Amino acid sequence: SKASISSDRRPLCSALPHLLARERGAFGDRGSAFPRREPDGRTREGSGRVEGPGRRERGVHPRPRGAGAQRAAEGRSSPRAEPGPGPSASRAEGDGKPPVPEESLLGRLFRSVAQTRAPTPRAHRRESAGPAAAGEGEVGEEGAAHPEARADGGGKGPGATWDTPSGSPLPSPTGERGRASGRSLPSSPASLGAGAAAQIISGCWHPATPLPMKYILVTGGVISGIGKGIIASSIGTILKSCGLRVTAIKIDPYINIDAGTFSPYEHGEVFVLNDGGEVDLDLGNYERFLDINLYKDNNITTGKIYQHVINKERRGDYLGKTVQVVPHITDAVQEWVMNQATVPVDGHKEEPQICVIELGGTIGDIEGMPFVEAFRQFQFKAKRENFCNIHVSLVPQPSATGEQKTKPTQNSVRALRGLGLSPDLIVCRSSTPIEMAVKEKISMFCHVKPEQVICIHDVSSTYRVPVLLEEQGIVKYFKERLDLPIGDSASNLLFKWRNMADRYERLQKTCSIALVGKYTKLRDCYASVFKALEHSALAINHKLNLMYIDSIDLEQTTETEDPVKFHEAWQKLCKADGVLVPGGFGIRGTLGKLQAISWARARKIPFLGVCLGMQLAVIEFARNCLNLKDADSTEFEPNARVPVVIDMPEHNPGNLGGTMRLGIRRTVFKTENSILRKLYGDVPFIEERHRHRYEVNPSLINQLEQNDLSFVGQDVDGERMEIIELANHPYFVGVQFHPEFSSRPMKPSPPYLGLLLAATGNLNAYLLRGCKLSSSDRYSDASDDSFSEPRIAELDIS
Repeated sequence: SKASISSDRRPLCSALPHLLARERGAFGDRGSAFPRREPDGRTREGSGRVEGPGRRERGVHPRPRGAGAQRAAEGRSSPRAEPGPGPSASRAEGDGKPPVPEESLLGRLFRSVAQTRAPTPRAHRRESAGPAAAGEGEVGEEGAAHPEARADGGGKGPGATWDTPSGSPLPSPTGERGRASGRSLPSSPASLGAGAAAQIISGCWHPATPLPMKYILVTGGVISGIGKGIIASSIGTILKSCGLRVTAIKIDPYINIDAGTFSPYEHGEVFVLNDGGEVDLDLGNYERFLDINLYKDNNITTGKIYQHVINKERRGDYLGKTVQVVPHITDAVQEWVMNQATVPVDGHKEEPQICVIELGGTIGDIEGMPFVEAFRQFQFKAKRENFCNIHVSLVPQPSATGEQKTKPTQNSVRALRGLGLSPDLIVCRSSTPIEMAVKEKISMFCHVKPEQVICIHDVSSTYRVPVLLEEQGIVKYFKERLDLPIGDSASNLLFKWRNMADRYERLQKTCSIALVGKYTKLRDCYASVFKALEHSALAINHKLNLMYIDSIDLEQTTETEDPVKFHEAWQKLCKADGVLVPGGFGIRGTLGKLQAISWARARKIPFLGVCLGMQLAVIEFARNCLNLKDADSTEFEPNARVPVVIDMPEHNPGNLGGTMRLGIRRTVFKTENSILRKLYGDVPFIEERHRHRYEVNPSLINQLEQNDLSFVGQDVDGERMEIIELANHPYFVGVQFHPEFSSRPMKPSPPYLGLLLAATGNLNAYLLRGCKLSSSDRYSDASDDSFSEPRIAELDIS
């Protein structure tokens, strides 16, 4: 047989010429150890190879198979034999037993390399080589230092253990028993046992095999918007609390390249990532729950896959083949998932161990069929112990009967299994906890055990979902199903989630915030804004009362057309403890936003403007404080006489998708006398995510600042205005970036936290304490290493 030796196996390759020369000498006049064939195809006599049935009689035997054959070739006894001080004696020729066959060249080659190149621990080398050798790298025959040798003399010391792939420690040969017997590291991989033998590759000792990537696919049935994103995020949170590194991928079957050009009424808000990716809002849930930073490639769409495949076809990568959905589209999906699953997403830059994949839509949608087929194939490629499917389904409870119906779930699972995927867990969404009889019925008709049916009923907050999953034994199931190295001790992180969920339900004080926007009919349009406000309210032990106000209802035209709606909107605004104007696009509803900003400024109500909200705050100030009645934005009036807000030079007006100033950008504080700088921990600069096409006109900055409107934050070039603050006001702040995208449940965003603190009258006390919450406002005093340092200096809310 041929020996295929890779170039990176340096210990083996360096020893090969010497060993081959030694083997040639052993053959004597027979010449080369490898067969030579004459032109007629016959093997040359004396070449060391014999064809035909007489091969074993001539004493030539193929390469031994396994450790047992290697022991036989070396003359050692079986492991079942009684241990002795050394190798077993060779059998006598006349004992009636068949003679031990001669070992082949390749067998001797690998055994000799393993014997001569097996590394010796550092401490043993010092004892054998004397004091002069201490701290020097191990040098082989070729003079190259051993890869594991360290100049500082580090390594496994006396009494240390060597880890094996099976997890059982292997005693160090330099321990007490090793020194007494004078034995060193075993000379053969076979003598180390099955687990440890796998550690020696080409004579080098390798660390324990890393955990193979585990994939958890989350699918949904019956209806869309059932909560797959929250459940996928909660599963990732639980696994992260067990000490595993988790990443997430969202698959959207629509043909759009990304979510950048979506109307908010189509799929809710557009979430922006650090790299500028405009993605589905579910990736925001992943980042908030898991405290990670994802990338644009963590969001897969049908448009991205088809664009990728078409580009490959145009380059000729398919070598003229007919490009089809199967296998080319399905292969592209699998390759994308496998490549992106290994990208580090946490601050430690370590490769993830778990990849949670959410397949958008419902099973049966024609758009999702290629992805379902891709994962049907992928489950065999990844192997069963590395792939798990969780199906989320609806268990409705009609008010007429009050009975929980299982038929929709049965049909959904039947459709999923018909497409080649069998769910390992069925998560049932319901308004109330499902009964045991319902679980047993789903178990019987859906081919799962009753304990594999999980109930997630409606709860007061999403913080309760990880707790519900953990209480129903999902950790134990994953440990057995995916062979995960999970201990039995309770996690401090999961304890904090449980504590946070309990505290959320016990909150008594309330803080009312008026959100003035034009997409208020669909709450998902401001999902991250709501979460950022909720994080901040929970940090100061207040329950958030968020009042959505359609900005059009505040305008004079509404007073004429619908007076009731007009007065209701203004009543909400008057009752609010703080006002928030989030980002948006277009002229519709801007007059109502300007009136809300003017009301908050004049009555000294805490105000926060984000993106468009900041631009409108500058326009309102120019109109009412500088008497520039024609002040406007070129977005609304291209020929504005006083263009306070202008189009950025790099904006390409021809295309809308991906042409904005996107992603994380640095903002530098101009002055130390800034409320927002103190909220951020008195740092010289911050980095937040942006998504805008327009900016404040730099030519008007001096005129605005002379009238108490300070631009305290700029970009690194000092050209773009990023933060405004109004003097002589409790809290009048505007930011060009979107701080809500970086808010976390246990690390709230500073601008939103400042708004809540000012709305509750606690901002000054918070600043006087050095941006520290009082002991009564903290989550708990326990620390948690799984989270990075708080973004707010010395703010221990964890």
